[in-house]
Amino acid sequence: MQSGLFVFCLVGLLTVSASAAELPKESVLPLSLATKAAQAAVDKCKADGYSVSAAVVDRGGNVRALLRNDGAGPHTVESSRKKAYTSASLKRPTAELGQLIVKMPAVQGLQHMNEHILMLGGGLPIEIGGDVVGGIGVGGAPGGHLDEACSQAGLNSIGAASKK
Repeated sequence: MQSGLFVFCLVGLLTVSASAAELPKESVLPLSLATKAAQAAVDKCKADGYSVSAAVVDRGGNVRALLRNDGAGPHTVESSRKKAYTSASLKRPTAELGQLIVKMPAVQGLQHMNEHILMLGGGLPIEIGGDVVGGIGVGGAPGGHLDEACSQAGLNSIGAASKK
């Protein structure tokens, strides 16, 4: 009986080891890059005369960095976070997604998937080394295209691929 139990335990250990070796590896967005991107986005908008908030999330939509510039409206915190979440989750620029739901009514349900989705310009996915590792969103400039330009400055500051 004991030898049978030993063999059963040994097989179980080998199975766990083999399964662990097969786990996928994921790239992670480091805090240092997240804060650098958010700061660059806020700085770009400030240089252009706009007080904004900038949010950076990881691939799971968790906030890694969030900055609200002096004078930015209180709503900009939530809009920047939602734009970052949307671009990370759907792996597309939020302006592109907004245009898509206008052109293709069949995909309008995307905007209602959950309460974190916001399809206004200003959110860009963060792609490094071919992997989307997160998203950046900016809110507060007078137009989504201006928010997006600031998000792009954030991507540029960390060497992330442009999704424009």
